[in-house]
This record gives sequence, C-alpha cells and structure tokens, in this order.
Amino acid sequence: MIMYLLMALTAAVVAYAGTWGARVVGNKLRLYRPIRSRDMHSALISKLGGLGIFAGFFVALVVASNSFFVKDIFRHNDAPWGILAGAVVIVAVGVADDILDIRWWIKLLGQAAAAFIVAIWGVRMSVVPFIPEPIFLESEVVQIVLTAGLIVTTMNAVNFIDGLDGLAAGVATIGGGAFFLTAYWVHRNNPSTDNSDLATLLMAILVGSCIGFLPHNWFPAKIFMGDSGAMLIGLLMASAGVVATGQIGSGLYDRANGIPTVVPILLPFAVLSLPLLDLGMAVVRRTARGQSPWSADRGHLHHKLVDLGYSHRTAVVMLYVWTCILAFGGVAFAVFPWQIVLIVVIAAALVMAAVTAWPYFTRNSTRPGE
Repeated sequence: MIMYLLMALTAAVVAYAGTWGARVVGNKLRLYRPIRSRDMHSALISKLGGLGIFAGFFVALVVASNSFFVKDIFRHNDAPWGILAGAVVIVAVGVADDILDIRWWIKLLGQAAAAFIVAIWGVRMSVVPFIPEPIFLESEVVQIVLTAGLIVTTMNAVNFIDGLDGLAAGVATIGGGAFFLTAYWVHRNNPSTDNSDLATLLMAILVGSCIGFLPHNWFPAKIFMGDSGAMLIGLLMASAGVVATGQIGSGLYDRANGIPTVVPILLPFAVLSLPLLDLGMAVVRRTARGQSPWSADRGHLHHKLVDLGYSHRTAVVMLYVWTCILAFGGVAFAVFPWQIVLIVVIAAALVMAAVTAWPYFTRNSTRPGE
C-alpha cells in the first residue's frame, strides 16, 4: 500500500506543478477557445490542463518502473508502455482539439488510433465477463477490436461529463479510488508471492494526478482539463478495467478472501455508471433529433442540475455523491452480503433522487400569489 500511495503522491505533486505550468503557457499565448452557448463559464480560460494530468501520469509511471515492489509490474511486461504510448497519442489529439477545434470525425480517428495502440501493445480483453461463466476469447482480432471499442466508449463517456468545474476530475478521483481499493484488496489477499498489480498502480496514479489537478479546476476554475485530460482519464480507467476483467480467468478473484468473481464484472460499470449514463442519454437524444452523436448540446446531467436551480458547486457535489453511491456500492458487494448492500444502495439512491428532484417539485408546487 505504501508504494502505491507514494506513486499517487508523486503523480499529485507533478500534476499540480504541471497544471500550473500549463496555465501560465496557455494564458501567456492566449490559447483559448471561443465561449459556446452551452458552456457554463463566461471568461476565456485555457483548456490545456490535460497536459498537467499527463505529466503526473508519465512521471509517476517512470518512477514506478524503477521503484521497490511496483517495478515487478514492468518485468517482462510491455503493457504499461503500450498504455503510455496510447496516452501520448490521445493527449496530442486532445490538445489539438482544445486549441484548434478539430472535426469530430478526426478526433474519433485519433481516439481509435490510441485505443488500438493500447489494445495491440498494451492490455487486451481476453475474457468477456459473463454470469455464470466467463467467455474466453481465442481470436486475437476479436480481443483487439473489443478492447479498442471499450476504450473509445469510456473516453467519450468521461469527456461528456466534463462540463462543470471540478466535475470530471472529482468523479474520476472517487471512481478511481473505489477501483483502487478493490484491486488492492484482491492482490493483498492473493497467496501469490508477487502481489503487485498494474490495475492497482494505474488507479493510484490516476487518482493522484486528478487530485493534483483539482485545486486549479475547482470553481471558479483557473484552467480546464480539456479533451486531452478527459480522454486520458477514460483511457486509463478502461485499461485498468481490462486488466481486472482479464484476471477473472486466472481464478485470482476466487482465491481472494471475500471477493466474489462477479466483482470485476460489476465494478467497472459501477465506477463509470454516471459517465456511461450521460453518454447513452446524449447519443439517444441527439440521434432522435437527427444530429450526430458527437454534436454539442446543453442536455447533459450537469446542465439539467444547474437548470433545476442548483449552483455550480452544489451541482458538482450532488454528482460526487451519486458517484460515491454507485462506485462504493459496487465495492461493498465484494465485502458484505449482497442482500444488505442492495437494500442500502437502493435506499441511498432513493434519498438522493428525492434530494436531486426537490427543486423541481417545489418549483412546480408554487402557485402565483402564494
């Protein structure tokens, strides 16, 4: 645990300093995008914060490759470097979009390129989690295509929720923290002599990088993570999910005390449930209008909360709480009886649903002259 926390601390410090440097460069060179009607800010702000998050990830990964315990992850394993190569590509594509506003199909091609780099030289989905028995994929082509598709979907899901100051980084911190705790617990209770794990390391570094970035991005934001940061977060979370899912076939989750095999099936969806829900709603909404799924609009979950009357900060905190319920609810299934967890999660979700919708009901119940 200490080494993972040290890697997270390294990522946080570097990301904080790197984001500060990106702020300075962005403001000095006036690398701004015009304010759009759906934007929630009124001042010109640089969107180069993803460079700071990437700096934290890059430095922490290199440090980890030469550090006690976690360096075993890199032994005879090129997956971390394949993920890094994909990260370089997606950050470059994101920065280009943050500055030049490239066409959606060009960005999609860049996402596909980064995803295929990770799938070919990094991590690959060899098992499809299915209940009651996982499905093993024999074809390398199928493995690569499914992995790339998952990564592209996750990158867009995270990118879609990046609409309020501190939202995407906070959701990634909470979800990544839940993922980290589960992956660490599995390997901590594994009887194997080597308890180091790539998914655990990736989540530790991601959480640290987001924590280092957040002070610059909390409302009122001084810099945005932009597409480069959001897509990088999605790539790292998807890669860690592929690693954890691939461990089902090894029996690792069966051997870990208290961790049922179903956990790696549920956890990635629980951690990413909020971004995936927003993505799905956006695709359906825009397709129904005859628009491209990648066309911008003001119909995301965070927009709805602000339209209900919540302040910027309150809307972000509300979505943080929802993420906690869903992400840590998924973790709880691994530790406590599922019946109890299900009751608690449903009760918490009902309470939060009532709190979330309260302004709507109070507004509609108010009559003129009352």
